[in-house]
Amino acid sequence: MRIVFAGTPDFAVPSLRAAAKNNEVVAVYTQPDRPAGRGRGLTPSPVKRVAQELSIPVYQPENFRSAAAREALAALKPDLLVVVAYGLILPQSVLDIPTEGCWNVHASLLPRWRGAAPIQRAIQAGDTRTGVCLMRMEKGLDTGPVLLSQSIDIRADETGGQLHDRLAELGAQVLADGLGLLRAGLRPQPQPQPDSGVTYAHKLDKAEAKLDWSRPAIELANKVRAFNPWPMAEAVIAGERLRLHAAVAVPRDQHAEPGTVLAAGRDGIDVACGEGTLRVRVLQRDGGKAITAADYLNGRRDLVVGG
Repeated sequence: MRIVFAGTPDFAVPSLRAAAKNNEVVAVYTQPDRPAGRGRGLTPSPVKRVAQELSIPVYQPENFRSAAAREALAALKPDLLVVVAYGLILPQSVLDIPTEGCWNVHASLLPRWRGAAPIQRAIQAGDTRTGVCLMRMEKGLDTGPVLLSQSIDIRADETGGQLHDRLAELGAQVLADGLGLLRAGLRPQPQPQPDSGVTYAHKLDKAEAKLDWSRPAIELANKVRAFNPWPMAEAVIAGERLRLHAAVAVPRDQHAEPGTVLAAGRDGIDVACGEGTLRVRVLQRDGGKAITAADYLNGRRDLVVGG
């Protein structure tokens, strides 16, 4: 079975390795090298680095608008195109090329959280369960029928980065299961997505990172988890802008102005919210590294310590 794999970030790497394990991956498509790091030098994507490690030819078109780009893909004579966080919208003319169609590994339980940031949006919304779907692609955004899926619980203290890593491995497993069925001649049966329960996971924006203390504490705690490691939640605490790495909502009755520091000690810094209290446990000053609230308070003796 001739497979073309299309993916770009770290999330796609386990799926690429799974696809290459028992199948012939004839080519890898990934985003063009982008400037990165302090020197802003052109840097290959994680998928490109692994493809080169596996000696798989790499293609990096800017898009598929040109006939030449589409013809190059068709010349590979793919049986199947596997897409995992590629970062390009594929036109119908591309989806029609592989004889077995195009499969996509998506990090949510569709139709919930279609779109660009399903992992972070699930945490931000307070979801307690998520998973991975293997979907047959069609022209709409994540609207195709689901071939296989697996679900997992979202841990109470799990960050976006931690859930990302677990779902990347789960996605590779689901893809391997689907490819195994296809090799055996047992094509997974596509199940249309229900019309109800559709939500959209819009792309993360750094402008969202600033916390609004007038919001409920549980909402802010979820946001801190979801936005770790990027874009990282930010807030002003006792006059200083900080990046928040870990925080929890605590059952503390208070009627203070949102943003007021209610207590500061070894357990964290308690800040009044529009509803409830947020306890900040790990934070980062400008130019510094992530430290515990207790270590931060060693340099902020001006903060009121209370119970």
